[in-house]
Amino acid sequence: MNIKVCGITQLKQLQQLDGLDITFVGLIFDKNSPCYVGDKIKKIDLKNADFDLKKVGVFVNAGYDEIIQTVEDYGLDVVQLQGDESADLCEDLSNDVEVIKAFKVGNIKISIDELVADYDEVCDYYLFDTYTNIEIAGTTVKKFDWKLLSKSKIEKPFFLSGAIGVADVAKVKAFKHPDYYAVDINSKVEKTTGVKDMGLVLQFLQGLK
Repeated sequence: MNIKVCGITQLKQLQQLDGLDITFVGLIFDKNSPCYVGDKIKKIDLKNADFDLKKVGVFVNAGYDEIIQTVEDYGLDVVQLQGDESADLCEDLSNDVEVIKAFKVGNIKISIDELVADYDEVCDYYLFDTYTNIEIAGTTVKKFDWKLLSKSKIEKPFFLSGAIGVADVAKVKAFKHPDYYAVDINSKVEKTTGVKDMGLVLQFLQGLK
């Protein structure tokens, strides 16, 4: 199973995660987020780092120029669009970089398939997170009902996200869907905001084996 650790704010922790079986790391570029990385890791250090893992820049309602400039400045491999970005923006970005379009799932009145329909041809991955009234990346505190995904076709690789931690390993392993591609962990494996507890990350990894 592919694993994404999101909300990284330290270059040292990036290096540590690169030594583990981690496929993606999330770096949040929303200035409203407590995990905003723009003033914590130098552009040149991140761009020149030789990692096997993919560096994912997380954005919330940023414009094309801002996103592409950040991709260039930090040497990002993937962008994750966490806000209300249009399908047109996803399509424009997908010509230059891999795109994850995130969707917040709560008490939605339409199906998951209807929710993602406009984005089917314009991004590389979906990510399903918990709906919250707080529009800040990296602050999810609870899980949504994963059965909503099980009922859907989706037909694109997707990340399962939203308050997932060590206590959820059995549930993560039991979840089934033909397009289930990766699990995203963040706040439930932290010591403090933006600083991961590597012991918890290792427990999570070992539990998935």
